Amino acid sequence: MSRLDESKEFIPVRIAVLTVSDTRALDQDRSGEVLAGRIEAAGHILADRMVVRDERAQIADQLREWVADAGVDVVISTGGTGLTGRDVTVEAHRDVYEKEIDAFGTVFTIVSMNKIGTSAVQSRATGGVAGGTYLFALPGSPGACKDAWDEILAHQFDYRHRPCNFVEIMPRLDEHQRRK
Repeated sequence: MSRLDESKEFIPVRIAVLTVSDTRALDQDRSGEVLAGRIEAAGHILADRMVVRDERAQIADQLREWVADAGVDVVISTGGTGLTGRDVTVEAHRDVYEKEIDAFGTVFTIVSMNKIGTSAVQSRATGGVAGGTYLFALPGSPGACKDAWDEILAHQFDYRHRPCNFVEIMPRLDEHQRRK
């Protein structure tokens, strides 16, 4: 089972939060606020935060901008992961991914099943990597953001988490792009 190795030092990561919504502004963004609060409470750095419309190209462009920014290690988006016609966040993320983290969606579904039962099948939460940056797309509800952070991401972005975590492999995420 997983555990925290207290002999290791905590390493803060720089996380940007992107809310995808046609109707909300930053001051009405409860899900983004949940993520921002948890990120900072865990000791990480909130690198940036913004709201964009449910437009695939706009979402992908913002993801690419943060992937290119050396001051951002992780991007977590919230909203636009459902099944309706305007829900295009997952497609935008996949336009940017170099590698998908397939198990993230599976683990998120397992966590969600314990909270909302079979309604969990309606989420298309996803994760991936591009340009050495982690990217995660979460549903737009504050509850889903709490669950994803508290049950998955908080552990994976804690360098002390064992047996393994996302932070310890960060230096190697873009090794295929370096010259030899």
